[in-house]
Amino acid sequence: MSAIRLLVLGAVRQHGRAHGYQVRNDLEYWGAHEWSNAKPGSIYHALKQMAKQGLLHAHEIAPSTAGGPPRTEYEITEKGTEEYLGLVRQYLTSYDQRPDVLTAALGFMVDLDREEVLALLEERVRSIEGWRKAVTEYYTPEEGPGQLGHIGEIMNFWVHSADTGAEWTRGLIERIRGGAYTFSGEGDPFVAVLAEDQENPYATGDRHPEDDR
Repeated sequence: MSAIRLLVLGAVRQHGRAHGYQVRNDLEYWGAHEWSNAKPGSIYHALKQMAKQGLLHAHEIAPSTAGGPPRTEYEITEKGTEEYLGLVRQYLTSYDQRPDVLTAALGFMVDLDREEVLALLEERVRSIEGWRKAVTEYYTPEEGPGQLGHIGEIMNFWVHSADTGAEWTRGLIERIRGGAYTFSGEGDPFVAVLAEDQENPYATGDRHPEDDR
């Protein structure tokens, strides 16, 4: 699994239409360059690849009066929207020890309706519990990691992470069930992307050859 596909589709979708640098700027605003593989090269590559796959539509925009090359603006297609929502659903339920895919899905979960998100998170808890049960057929947490030598620390870490993940997910379920956040169909969504002229306080400032395209 990779978070970059979902992140790029989500950023374009929230803008309606966006050029590559806007998408990159939003992902840096979200800190995605720190917790995922959302680096400039992978962002621009993902935009081009998903345009070829029909998930995004590429619009060629004339250069500004100040000069410079024409920019490409991207717009999500119906196929892209299906892919986007499918990834949100998949990443909310999958338990694979990778925090970046869950982090990305959490950022976009409000694009689904509240009851569906609750059902997906409950499925996530069941997935974690099933995974834990499979692991503890070979490792007994109560006996401690020493039973498997130092390798037992790996199993101990996995089981502890699963228990923590399940506890956190149950807490999120309760917060959402209690009315937290604005989900699809409930009102104006939370604005998470930057306006065209809005300064990004978290921008890295590193230039990339694709930034002006």
